[in-house]
Amino acid sequence: MTISSLSAGVSARRNSLNNVDFLEISFSKPRRKCTRLPCGLNVRQAVHVVRLLATCRRDLRRRTLAYAIPNENDEAKKAASRDCNLDTMALHLDNNASSKYSDVEVVASISCLEDDISQSIENLKSQGSILDKLKAVHLHLLASERWNASRLKLCHRHYSDSARNLIHYLALRCLDLEQLKEDLSCNSLLNLESINSYILASLTAGIQLLDNQKSSSLNTQESILYQEENGNFMIQALGKKLSANKELLLGPLRHNQTNHIMVTVGQEASESEISDILKAGASIIRINCAHGNPSIWSEIIRRVKTSSQMLEMPCQILMDLAGPKLRTGNLKPGPCIIKISPKKNATGNVILPSQVWLSHKDAGPPPSHLSPDAVLFIDDKKFLSELQVGHILKFSDARECSRTAYVQSGTELHRKGKKIRFPAAQVVDVPAVEPFIRLRVGDLLTISRDSSCEQDESSEPISSAHRITCSSSCLFDSVKPGEPIAFDDGKIWGLIQGASISEIVVSITHAGPRGTKLGSGKSINIPKSNIHFEGLTTKDLMDLEFVASHADMVGISFVRDSCDIAMLRKELEKRKVQNLGVVLKIETKSGFERLPHILLEAMKSSNPLGVMIARGDLAVECGWERLADMQEEILSICGAAHVPVIWATQVLESLVKFGVPTRAEITDVASARRASCVMLNKGKHVVEAVSTLDKILHINTAQMKADLMKPLLPSSHFF
Repeated sequence: MTISSLSAGVSARRNSLNNVDFLEISFSKPRRKCTRLPCGLNVRQAVHVVRLLATCRRDLRRRTLAYAIPNENDEAKKAASRDCNLDTMALHLDNNASSKYSDVEVVASISCLEDDISQSIENLKSQGSILDKLKAVHLHLLASERWNASRLKLCHRHYSDSARNLIHYLALRCLDLEQLKEDLSCNSLLNLESINSYILASLTAGIQLLDNQKSSSLNTQESILYQEENGNFMIQALGKKLSANKELLLGPLRHNQTNHIMVTVGQEASESEISDILKAGASIIRINCAHGNPSIWSEIIRRVKTSSQMLEMPCQILMDLAGPKLRTGNLKPGPCIIKISPKKNATGNVILPSQVWLSHKDAGPPPSHLSPDAVLFIDDKKFLSELQVGHILKFSDARECSRTAYVQSGTELHRKGKKIRFPAAQVVDVPAVEPFIRLRVGDLLTISRDSSCEQDESSEPISSAHRITCSSSCLFDSVKPGEPIAFDDGKIWGLIQGASISEIVVSITHAGPRGTKLGSGKSINIPKSNIHFEGLTTKDLMDLEFVASHADMVGISFVRDSCDIAMLRKELEKRKVQNLGVVLKIETKSGFERLPHILLEAMKSSNPLGVMIARGDLAVECGWERLADMQEEILSICGAAHVPVIWATQVLESLVKFGVPTRAEITDVASARRASCVMLNKGKHVVEAVSTLDKILHINTAQMKADLMKPLLPSSHFF
């Protein structure tokens, strides 16, 4: 066997077949055609024995290990790990033909002596020492970076180091390193699970540490390989990248805080309530552009800025674009009437009268510490000013009933007196009852394009057939019978029975025991349908004009691939808003699977960047059982890219709505400490929820651990 005449190198060219990238690994003698081993990872190494991973770039699953080594006949010999299918590998050797690929590029070649080659083969067969393995991983990361050099050059200089580290992270995750992790742990060395923010620098430090323990040093050529040329690409500098990017996007943290708190507010939020939210610990206010219009948003922003200035508490504003989300259409509004019921016991006897808050129509809602059963606005200030404790008010019920009262706009309130007749005041601005349909298992629901087909929900339908609308044409063009469909973030599930260009018939398969309400503007998800959505809708582009001039951040809903981000970059460049923060909402399966590509595309601009884990739609689209692993993966990828993460959807939901949290919600918030920001939705007890969230996020865990250990430690007088 004449191994000394065999030159080994790695040649690579990018092919495209069904969105899979191929790498051609070659061993060649002079004037021989390259032996090719196609793999799906963009990695190029220059060693005599090639050992690398192959993985499909379309998803993040890993551990496909392939080998190509010369045997005693100077022929390529293939081998693979348990995850690699040998039948799919094609190795061909032609002694007479030369390479026909003009775009093949030899990246590097390390010359070795014959004895060194033999020794290298033995080391690879036995998996070598820890140092050898770390060097191989290090070389693997550098090759991945070199292979993606053209993509990295397109990133803005602010994100160049972060983009490099993201490539290193993806290359590391492609390797089967379980044995190496175990070896490192046994020797009290690197923890590969905790170096996501500075991968290459950590590996370099580990290699140098192990190398210093050896009597012989590396040869000159290898030692150059492990020296960092860029001083900024060190552990300390990269460790501060995430903190810097977090402050750039979300603003500075308040004293003693480690995480930001974001709260969604609507037009019903008064200035006093917003002030209470900020005082409780919130530092970011979110406005959902799927609801309201620019005049409503302007008023909310005015209240937020006024409260922020009065309290001297900085507050950022995030505005979410609606995106191409499928939603239920508007139902016909109900009557403008409010129901007031006293509290009763199990036998039906009244045990506590209803508490009603009376105020002038310009006074706003009651204080946050009060929880009245109803709020009535009166048109006469003088009438209110003359009321005293103990006065009795009379009014005519809007319907005939003995106990529960219904009050509508125009209802007259009279102060009861024995002989004197006091002037009356009228109830005004009673809101319309929010319309809904109640769906039960087995019901049929018809979804129609035509808004004129809306069901009048003032009375129950004669049969179990209900009707609702959806204005999105892509829903009717893409669905097929037999596909599952979900409503309102998965609270209601059904199966499509039939579909046409104008209607879809759904059989309800999951709902609450007493039925579940479905109202206007609720989400529609069809997880198994291949629906094609446009990146930014016409409404999004119109709203972006307002957002760019009034908000600190814009949320991009339903991001699916890098094309959506490319379109957004063009729109931002057109408006010359380089300082507007961009929050990418990951809430679809395609958005999750293509997250690295999406981040690299977003890093081409200078805009501050963040990611929101929108767990509502993400769980419905991908399955409840996968949600926990998916949010962990998103946190890891964004940590490697130094991109701040916003933890959202149903955080402390029971506390926000009903005033009491569940135990699972408390532990969910504890897990959310790893995110840069945690978001709460609006609700009756949102101020209390913000205060609770702030306490959980910023509790002194170090002090708690110290207190727990005190009984087990010897007394201080022994020292």
